[in-house]
Amino acid sequence: MNRVAVNPELVQWARKRAHLAIEDLAGRFPKLVYWERGEVLPTFKQLEDFAKATHVPFGYLFLPEPPQIPMPISDFRTLGNQYVGSVSPDLLDTIYAMQRRQAWLRETRLECEAEHLAFVGSARLTDDPAAIGREMRRLLGLENGWAANVRTWQEAVSALRNSIESLGVMAVINGVVGNNTHRKLNVEEFRGFALSDDHAPLIFVNGADAKSAQMFTLAHELAHIWLGSAGSGLSGFPGIFPDGGEVEAFCDRAAAEFLVPEAELRARWPEVQRDAAPFETLARRFKVSPIVIGRRAMDLQLVDRQHFFDFYEAYTQQERRQKQVSSGGGDFYNNQNTRVGSMFAVHVIRAAREGRIGFKEAYELTGLNGGAFQEYAQRLGMELPR
Repeated sequence: MNRVAVNPELVQWARKRAHLAIEDLAGRFPKLVYWERGEVLPTFKQLEDFAKATHVPFGYLFLPEPPQIPMPISDFRTLGNQYVGSVSPDLLDTIYAMQRRQAWLRETRLECEAEHLAFVGSARLTDDPAAIGREMRRLLGLENGWAANVRTWQEAVSALRNSIESLGVMAVINGVVGNNTHRKLNVEEFRGFALSDDHAPLIFVNGADAKSAQMFTLAHELAHIWLGSAGSGLSGFPGIFPDGGEVEAFCDRAAAEFLVPEAELRARWPEVQRDAAPFETLARRFKVSPIVIGRRAMDLQLVDRQHFFDFYEAYTQQERRQKQVSSGGGDFYNNQNTRVGSMFAVHVIRAAREGRIGFKEAYELTGLNGGAFQEYAQRLGMELPR
């Protein structure tokens, strides 16, 4: 049995990079603790399996020391665009996949001599973020009260995502890596990210989050697109105040006005201010989290800071008690409407049908293989030769 001389630091690095504890892998690799101490060497096959389990390129495990893998986009989750800690392979693989989609769609639109999207990069950090939030609503054609006319949060998220895609922005919502339900994205690691481009802008929302939170992330990332290249990056908003400098603060305020317009909130506040749960009542109207309503009410001085923070503490404690892991179920092909997006899928399917790209490339771009790609194309009303 051939054993492989591997630096124990690399074994530990691969595990921690995947955000896994030794206990998480002990069943498959009972000697892992000894590998990390350098007391026992793994076999070649064991090391291969370990690389797959931690989603690390196999060759990395033969390096003399752990590599520094740079973030492919700016990181707005902490001040100074620096994130303390490793970035998971699930997040990195998701960013890489979205960058491939964006590059392909940009090239396709340039070949068709499509005009650039004027709203991308039209905002500056010196602008009034509330005015940008109103401009975003205007361009999307969303009237005041639109969310109140939608029955559920799910329908509101879908309506907002479709409106964003109608502008030419790819809006992807997914809680797993591609279609791999064994690789769930972690909300505590990130909420979403934006990839700005004046021909193929893309926003990604972590679908593992609550629907009400997804609404805010969609609006927040759309504000990043309005900022253009200066706004491309990863968002986390771990608390109620943005923690990524002036870019996150700007997008936070633009999203708040976009989702909960000041004029509309002030008009509705007298109706609910004496209710037992005014934030929750308005949350159902605007289809956002009660925390967003409470924070907005505090910023507009409709409630004092102590009132809001008392609510915030009680609500978050309740959320932690009631938190349930989403099953990630639902119809597979309906899920592709958010995981791939019909706008992007139609471009890829049309290119494959016309022979401009091979089916192998089409499968890689959409994450759908063979029969699944054919079936989704059919559901979109685009028959393919079999």
